[in-house]
Amino acid sequence: MPSVYLAGFDVFYPDALARGEYLKGLCAAHGLEGLYPPDAALPDGLSDPAGWICQANLDSLRRADAVLANLGHFRGNEPDSGTVFEVGFACALGKPVWAYFPDQQPMIEQLSRDAQGLCPDGFVVENFGLPRNLMLACSWVGASTTAPQAIAELAAWLQANPQ
Repeated sequence: MPSVYLAGFDVFYPDALARGEYLKGLCAAHGLEGLYPPDAALPDGLSDPAGWICQANLDSLRRADAVLANLGHFRGNEPDSGTVFEVGFACALGKPVWAYFPDQQPMIEQLSRDAQGLCPDGFVVENFGLPRNLMLACSWVGASTTAPQAIAELAAWLQANPQ
C-alpha cells in the first residue's frame, strides 16, 4: 500500500487529531496509508521537543511514497511555511507532491495590487498564470481544490505512475 505524508497546517487546528483521522480515513478508502505528523508520539521529558518533531517529520517524509500538501492560505495570503519546507524536501527526495487548496485562480487575481502590480506591502505580484508561487506550482504533479478530491486524484495518479 503506498504511503502518503499529509503535509499542511491542519496540525494547528484545535481538533488536529480528528482532522488527521479524517484524512487518513480518506487515504485508506483509496488504498493509501496516510502518514500524519502528530501520529509520532512525542516522548516525555525531551529537552528539545521542536527538534524531535522536526526529525520525526523528516523521517516520515523519507518513508512516504508521495506527499499530499494543504497549500491553502495560512495566517495570511501564503501557505504554511512548514508545509512549504516539506514540499521542497519531498521534491529534493524525488517524491511526487499533490497539492490542494480552494482558490485555484492565478495569484495575480487573488491578491490586491495597484496599477504597477504591487501588493499593499510594495512587492510585485507574480503574473505567470499560476495559483501559487512558481516554485511550488512547478513542483507538484497535480493540484485539487479539496482534500477528498486530492486524495482520490493522487491515488489514481500513483496507480498510473508506479514509483
